[in-house]
Amino acid sequence: MSFEEKDILSALSFVIEPDLKKDVVELNLVSNIQVEGNKISFDLQINNPALHNKKRILEACELHLNRVLKTEVQLNVNITPIPKKSEMPKANKVLPQVKNIIAIASGKGGVGKSTVTANLAVALAQKGYKVGLVDADIYGPSMPLMFNVEDEKPMPIEKDGRSLIKPVEAYGVKLLSIGFFAGVDQAVVWRGPMATRALTQLFTEADWGELDYMLIDLPPGTGDIHLSLVQTVPVTAAVIVSTPQKVALIDARKAIGMFKLEQINVPVLGMIENMAYFTPAELPENKYYIFGKEGLKDLAEENNLPLLGQIPLVQSVREAGDAGRPAVLQEDTPQAIAFKFFADNVIKQMELRNIMQEPTKKVEITHNDGCSTK
Repeated sequence: MSFEEKDILSALSFVIEPDLKKDVVELNLVSNIQVEGNKISFDLQINNPALHNKKRILEACELHLNRVLKTEVQLNVNITPIPKKSEMPKANKVLPQVKNIIAIASGKGGVGKSTVTANLAVALAQKGYKVGLVDADIYGPSMPLMFNVEDEKPMPIEKDGRSLIKPVEAYGVKLLSIGFFAGVDQAVVWRGPMATRALTQLFTEADWGELDYMLIDLPPGTGDIHLSLVQTVPVTAAVIVSTPQKVALIDARKAIGMFKLEQINVPVLGMIENMAYFTPAELPENKYYIFGKEGLKDLAEENNLPLLGQIPLVQSVREAGDAGRPAVLQEDTPQAIAFKFFADNVIKQMELRNIMQEPTKKVEITHNDGCSTK
């Protein structure tokens, strides 16, 4: 009598790993199966290879093999421990206490990406979430102004034997920006490697603590900073900001394409339309579509992405940003309502993303002859 490997695996699928509570076949713990008559041997990994556990799992293997194969088998099982994930290098453990990391991106400048990011951060904090914000726009940092903390300086703190940067806090949001480390009138003139190194430090050398959401305000376009980000942290998802204008939609399409690249593969949560329409204060029921109508809605549908919201073109949104008090704080105004609706949709889509898809891993990018990035 002889049995095929699939018969052995079928029988072993009834054997439950005691600690992991799933069967050993589903967990891919069985390997190197060899059969000679009723003599069966294989390698088996278990979480705890203590003597009592070995005996217990061997008895379970023998019981189910005899039952399913309808014969008495002679077993020779080589049991070894499952390699521990804790043996992974420490360098891979970036932001371990942050649940969701969202990159806010746009294909081009001038679409209000930083304004959208600042208001989303405050809206999430208003709902009771722990929120952090990294201003990754290395060459044009604007978050210190938008949060009215231009004169603040992040302080160093000692934690677990390391010197870390303590983020500045405003409106319930923890904030770090390269703007804190340069004067208001000082131009940041860095080559690519210097800029990406500075960005990396904002993640790896800061005391962020526990966060429900970390938002990353990316520079416009697609370039070194974006690649460095996905190599440094496991970005959970991205949100694309655009206006309805055709020229902006062309670049928004490129931003979607960048996150969908096989090498990057960051899920796009959805799209947010800024400056969607203009409503004058004296005619509150009127909407004037200055930059076009439903352009971003069409692009979102084309890419099977949700439209997360539409932010009106209102003078007070700009004024609020300049004053360092995000517009979402202006209770019951059209712009505050729009930003809160946007935040609700981000929360909903993030929950769906986490249920339906695997956690994002840091991107490993190989280099060709040390010059180009694959």
